[in-house]
Amino acid sequence: MTVRLQAEDFDVSVEAEALLGGRDDVGALVTFVGIVRNRDDGSLLSLELEHYPGMTEKALGTIEQEAISRWSLNASLIIHRYGKMIPGERIMMVATAAGHRRDAFAAAEFLMDYLKSRAPFWKKEHTTTGSDWVDALPEDENALGRWAGEV
Repeated sequence: MTVRLQAEDFDVSVEAEALLGGRDDVGALVTFVGIVRNRDDGSLLSLELEHYPGMTEKALGTIEQEAISRWSLNASLIIHRYGKMIPGERIMMVATAAGHRRDAFAAAEFLMDYLKSRAPFWKKEHTTTGSDWVDALPEDENALGRWAGEV
């Protein structure tokens, strides 16, 4: 079980292989990679993420432990980048490995929903017209409803 915060990019296949580590007790590996998406009008120049070291790792570790307690996972990984990224760059990765796909998929969705709405990152969009801090969207907050009482 691993949580990493880093400024640099990562290689999805290298990370997935490292997570499996030659295990033969895994029947399902679910990976999700978040990408910096441009705005519909193409105006996003970059996305900047800030966090408080120590606090963010602790929060992500806590939610990862919650996923481990709810589903039968053999391994899990959360990588989240910080700093400035441009559209098209990878921003985060969640990977869950389990004996069966249902546990792997459910745990991955749980982690992604949490990361999108509650992870302690501060996001600033730099666009062709200026820079603004970004709040979590209502639909991201609402996605946590299916995990009611757990987050």
